Amino acid sequence: MTKPAFGMTFTRPENEVQPALGADFSKAIVIETSEDATALTYPVGKAVRISTSDTAAVTALGTGLLADAVKAIHAQLGGLNAGADVTVVRVAEGEDTAETVANIAAALAPTAIAEIPSEIGATPRLVWVGRTSWQSAPEVANPIWAPLAVAVEKLLAVAVVDLDPDTKAKAVAQREFFNSERILPIGVAARVYEDETLVTRAMGPRIIGLMMRVDNLHGGEPFNPFANRTVLGLSGVSRKIPFSLLDGSTEGQQLLESEISIVVQGETGVDGAVADGGFTFIGTDNTTTGELWKQIHQVRGADYLIVKMMEITRQFLGKRVSADMVEAWLNSQKFMLRDHKAAEDILGFELDFKPDQNSPSNIRLGHLKLSVGIEPVPAFKVAEHEVARYLPALDDLVNNIVARLSAVA
Repeated sequence: MTKPAFGMTFTRPENEVQPALGADFSKAIVIETSEDATALTYPVGKAVRISTSDTAAVTALGTGLLADAVKAIHAQLGGLNAGADVTVVRVAEGEDTAETVANIAAALAPTAIAEIPSEIGATPRLVWVGRTSWQSAPEVANPIWAPLAVAVEKLLAVAVVDLDPDTKAKAVAQREFFNSERILPIGVAARVYEDETLVTRAMGPRIIGLMMRVDNLHGGEPFNPFANRTVLGLSGVSRKIPFSLLDGSTEGQQLLESEISIVVQGETGVDGAVADGGFTFIGTDNTTTGELWKQIHQVRGADYLIVKMMEITRQFLGKRVSADMVEAWLNSQKFMLRDHKAAEDILGFELDFKPDQNSPSNIRLGHLKLSVGIEPVPAFKVAEHEVARYLPALDDLVNNIVARLSAVA
């Protein structure tokens, strides 16, 4: 721009603190079959983004497992949350389960998954795919399991995986195939009515919907655990899992110890029951080894902050390196993290530009490094009570007796 000889100019500084809006981590993707879906609306292999409140879109899904997954998610929403943002990928039904599973696994291939965010204009962060409890033989992995673990890493997403719902032994054996901080296994199926028929359906989509419901209760952000919450729309579970809050030897507690989530029915008047009635989800842990990122809501919260850091940093990339620019970049992230600490989304944080990690040669190349420490908020899992006698109460009693006798005298 040519500077005027007589007049005025206006410029904007490039080294201001930059805000970040964050991302919606409640968007889901479901992958299954539907033989009677409307082919023009849901072409096989095509990702289609819908709202679960769109009656026409849901009706076009037809019947069966894909339609059940979408309806199950919608059933968990409450309050003013009219619908969920769900991307549907319809795959072809094979001649047998093995062929259908192979079709689902193909939809999870890295090339296929990488195209979905651009294709639908959003990145789904909650993933559910069908047929994950199937195995051709006990010692053989389901073909879906490996590509699913890769897919959720690509998307910065988490997946609820349905394990064998019939026995604890089968569920634990399947859980042992996983080692991912982004996989939440569940070891029981849902019993629901389809018209007048009571059928067994996957529990996974219902837990996806539960996660959405809890996110929406907290401003749409994914920092909160979702254990000990009611699963809506159930008429029963595939099997009653013995569970007590007081007895660690029950089957339910053993499944939780193996990082397998459960849904249990409440019992009125029973000590140790999780609720008086209804069906309650219990689960916090993923399948990773170690305890640092064991609780899956902490993984989701950290992902959310990472996405915000991406948003902030891309506004600074390409600018000249200066003390003002680096300070603005650092402060932009500090202010963002400070706000999340104030909201109790995280317990605390540390963010530093360390000289020993930023050598002159790296800065000459335009490479800058920030050290970020974040402490997520844990879920309250175990309450320990120490109950003892309280001797001072007897002293108070004696003093009270003496005071009364003195008053009478």
